[in-house]
Amino acid sequence: MQFYKVKNLQKIIIFFIFISLDLLSKYLVFNYIDLYKFIKITPFLDITHLHNFGISFGLFSDTIPAVFLIVIALLVVCFIIYLLLNAQDYLEYWGLFIIICGAIANIIDRFVNGYVIDFIYFNINQYDWPAFNFADIYISVGIIMILLNMLKKLNLIKK
Repeated sequence: MQFYKVKNLQKIIIFFIFISLDLLSKYLVFNYIDLYKFIKITPFLDITHLHNFGISFGLFSDTIPAVFLIVIALLVVCFIIYLLLNAQDYLEYWGLFIIICGAIANIIDRFVNGYVIDFIYFNINQYDWPAFNFADIYISVGIIMILLNMLKKLNLIKK
């Protein structure tokens, strides 16, 4: 029984580290980088300060109220928690766990501000990728983990 308590405590700590890293980074951007300012880090990476009033990549900005987006996101998180509780293996479990961390971090940001702060901006030559944040990275990594797990289960890739 003690082993499960330690494992659950580890998961809670990881959860709070992921959420805190995302929210701290957004706090620093909000307080130290002017809105719409771009700071070149490398030839293809900028740090910026943008407000995303929509969903992924700014879709539906200013057309769907923040409260509605929060409610929808919470429903999605509840469904993902259900999937997590029924996860069949390690990779699926941790992929879902990381997605939940990212979703909750963005929900908190939208609840506090009415929008999500995005600040990582990639551009190569004339090609730009929409700005994103750490929570978006968590969600993307979690999805990749689940897709890899599905491919593994379908025997399309070997260990």
